[in-house]
Amino acid sequence: ALNKRDRIDPLEKQDSWKDFIYNPRTGEFLGRTAGSWASFSLTHPEYFLRLWVGLGLVASHCQNYNAGRTFCQSRMVSQNTGSLKRYIQASFCLSSSSGYNDSIQERNDLCMVGEYTTQDNEPIKKVCQFKRSTLRQCSGLPDPSFGFKEGKPCIIIKLNRVIGLKPEGDPYINCTAKRATSLQMQYFPSEGRLDKMFFPYYGKKSHPDYVQPLVAVKLLFTKEDYNIEQTVECKVEGSNLRNDDERDKFLGRVTFRVKVSE
Repeated sequence: ALNKRDRIDPLEKQDSWKDFIYNPRTGEFLGRTAGSWASFSLTHPEYFLRLWVGLGLVASHCQNYNAGRTFCQSRMVSQNTGSLKRYIQASFCLSSSSGYNDSIQERNDLCMVGEYTTQDNEPIKKVCQFKRSTLRQCSGLPDPSFGFKEGKPCIIIKLNRVIGLKPEGDPYINCTAKRATSLQMQYFPSEGRLDKMFFPYYGKKSHPDYVQPLVAVKLLFTKEDYNIEQTVECKVEGSNLRNDDERDKFLGRVTFRVKVSE
């Protein structure tokens, strides 16, 4: 037990947490100075690489229908295939992201496939086209339910924007189900590829209209899979991208649970 002398003043404890987040006396943020963070980001760019997964879902206005626990709260998604109104809105809704619409993307540049779009000397950077129609069955165009109506949901995956990142090799998204038997999946674009032409990103000021590439994964559930919670892990694969650090479960990968019920 703490004696009187050892007791922590709640106000003192609160101040210590504030100082840890930002210390005005030293200029440190989360225990590091701006220079330290800059140096760290250059030597460990993969630290800032986080997969961000959203279930793209709903009707045209992406209304938030309550169907069990939402992905945002618990990463547990329940879906009833028999109801058109029980789509789930996650943190990312493709239908509301007009920047990916083909009519908008047609204003952007057709870049060289398989090559980095390096433009260090250009004050305002060009933007490579990424049309949502590239996601085909998971674009929300032929099927506004994003596969949920038929019990084969689409998962929309994108990478956070990391300034200067150039994924080496042939970067792609790879998803696996954590179960005894394999789960069939379909990727859009083909093989879950993240084309190099969308890299590097130069920052919001120089690259204001930039949109990062997306990968859609369609989970091909069968009726035998219904009413069973499925755990799926998706990783970004690339020769200079880390995704297997056991100390950081969110480095280059994301795990989520999906349950489809009749």
